[in-house]
Amino acid sequence: MKFVDRIEESKRLKQVLGAEKSTFTVVYGRRRLGKSTLLCRVLKQDDVYYLANETEAGLQRELLAKMVASTVISGFDRVIYPDWNIFFDTLNERTVKKFTLCIDEFPYLVNSSPDLPSVIQNKIDSKSLKFNIVVCGSSQQLMYGLALDATSPLYGRADAILKITPIKIPYIREAIDVSATDAIEEYAVWGGVPRYWELREGHADLREAIKENVLSVNGTLYEEPLKLFKDDIKDIIKTATIMSYVGGGAHRLSEIAGRSEEQATNLSRPLAKLITLGYLTKDIPFGENEKNSKKSLYKINDPFMNFYFRFIIPNRSFIEIGRISPILAMLDSQFAAYAGDYWEKFCRETVSGNTIDGITYGMARRWWGGASKDNRIELDVVAESLDKKYLLVGECKWTSGENSDRLLAELKAKAAKLPFAKGHTIIPKLFLKNTPAGTMENVLLPEDIIKLQ
Repeated sequence: MKFVDRIEESKRLKQVLGAEKSTFTVVYGRRRLGKSTLLCRVLKQDDVYYLANETEAGLQRELLAKMVASTVISGFDRVIYPDWNIFFDTLNERTVKKFTLCIDEFPYLVNSSPDLPSVIQNKIDSKSLKFNIVVCGSSQQLMYGLALDATSPLYGRADAILKITPIKIPYIREAIDVSATDAIEEYAVWGGVPRYWELREGHADLREAIKENVLSVNGTLYEEPLKLFKDDIKDIIKTATIMSYVGGGAHRLSEIAGRSEEQATNLSRPLAKLITLGYLTKDIPFGENEKNSKKSLYKINDPFMNFYFRFIIPNRSFIEIGRISPILAMLDSQFAAYAGDYWEKFCRETVSGNTIDGITYGMARRWWGGASKDNRIELDVVAESLDKKYLLVGECKWTSGENSDRLLAELKAKAAKLPFAKGHTIIPKLFLKNTPAGTMENVLLPEDIIKLQ
């Protein structure tokens, strides 16, 4: 698959590794995001890249010494290094030309050598290092603890810290060559994870890729969430339970607690951790205080996780016995609604902090409320302009055959009832899957949204 995006990350890495002095860099982020690929593209031929494993420290020093010997210092592996302090001292003494030592899956090394961060700290603090050090890891929690926590020996030593995050939606079109409309649906399944895009690329269409990679016990992604949880979470059972309930439609804390048969207070920590790791998010109505809102809804943030816990977990028994027809029928009937939820999310992300028709908006959110159930109003997108003069209100539809004149009239009627609309000029916007019947004024299609991302 074509390498896409990571422009800023590549630029930053090249900048810090090309500095005159020796530098220390931390790179972290969940699995499958292409951290190793990014590093290998930036590293030069005479740099050392070492992928750590879960073996004993002595064997790891031997393996790393072989990499050093084959790349920058001939014969470096002819000696047995009894500890990491001697290893780094010898490497520094024998270094003639500056290079970069990149240690991938750094937490594996630390598990077998808890003193390693202190050893590296001493070498950095000595100001005599002749080479760069890059440490990388997929365990977000461990990498944070090793390099970013104030109690860690390496705290404050990094010249650059890069958190690798999912790639934005415009690049999926470039990676697997699909239309703007198809890109929305593809992203709703695979999210911004390059490895998933790579697996998708080898199939004729989205449905076939899902069948082969997810709806089979031998599929590469059949147990993917559990593999990801192992990097950062001890209680995988509780985590999978929470994610299953949220994926199944329990979005309020009380609902999650009730189904889990737990006190709501006992769920605050695991929920907060899942939000920190990027797997969950809080959906809060426009205008509500994020910390104090009683209307918060928990949603699965990661698209693939959401797809998995909505469609796979409830149907694993079918998959285990090789009968996937019921699941495919469910996908055929429910996928448009599922993709529609992500269409709404993309539209809110696009509006947030963006300039549309000359007006710059703040964060966009959903809004729901009303004096009674009969007068309840729901809006997919609400955002106030930074100058407080305008209020964008939007309706999102992932269906065909819409009439924009009718939808705009209904949207304006809803906006007129908003309790916070007074004093604002209302800017109505329709976010539609296909070209509608009626006016195209104030209509944005998938191509428009992707261009604005």
